Amino acid sequence: MKIYLATLLALLFSVSAFCQQDAEIKVASYNLRMDTPRDSMNAWPLRKENVKALIQFHEFDIMGTQEGFIHQLEDLLEMPGFAFVGAGRDDGKTAGEHSAIFYKTDRFDLLDSGNFWLSETPEKPGLGWDATCCNRIASWALFRDKKSKKEFYLFNAHFDHQGVVARKESGKLMVQKIKEIAKNKPVICTGDFNSTPDTEQIIALSALLNDSYTATKMPPYGPIGTTNAFQFTAPMKNRIDYVFVSDDFIVSKYGVLTDARDQRYPSDHLPVVATVHFAK
Repeated sequence: MKIYLATLLALLFSVSAFCQQDAEIKVASYNLRMDTPRDSMNAWPLRKENVKALIQFHEFDIMGTQEGFIHQLEDLLEMPGFAFVGAGRDDGKTAGEHSAIFYKTDRFDLLDSGNFWLSETPEKPGLGWDATCCNRIASWALFRDKKSKKEFYLFNAHFDHQGVVARKESGKLMVQKIKEIAKNKPVICTGDFNSTPDTEQIIALSALLNDSYTATKMPPYGPIGTTNAFQFTAPMKNRIDYVFVSDDFIVSKYGVLTDARDQRYPSDHLPVVATVHFAK
């Protein structure tokens, strides 16, 4: 009888572990780098296939992107099974860079989505605080995971690269909007926040959500830094790209991927990837 019970318990544990693994979600944050001819040999037409290959090889399930123009996002739609949501920062439609969210359509149902600007007037396009060159936009979506049948929000943003006040206030606004929109539902937040972990804005986000870098069960993989400036020998010490999760998720793995081809990176940022599953 004891042997039977032990075998049954082992079987149940194995089934539970299998189901948990089967319901894992591979989340990424990836700054695509805008398409500009100034990048010469690193311009988008010469690296877009490498970006698509990286995403597909590592089997990202859902991904917050930054800096993509609409034609870059349409290029990524050449990957089978993906769709995206998100608006252009300059008109709320397709003009300008996006903070688009890509997701696998066979894995997630899109239930709702929206956008807001990182400014004093988040409901419409405009510069925020001391930002001088660029509107900044955040996009969000509500998904249902077809495997676990659970719902969660994903927020994705790109903070200003120049305005110190803009970054601080953007952090406060993100916390406010996450609370306001998601309420008590599970949340994932991705982004290029142009901010290191010691800054006020990242501390504020970390008080609301868990930084997957510190929450991961397995030690972080890859370099600490997440930018490379298209330099293959870059030191990559500064962590400015993140995947945050609410307490509803367990982070089993975290990594910064350094995939390159012929010593050229697919983007001037490295993709940040976290493997997560629902805690209950």
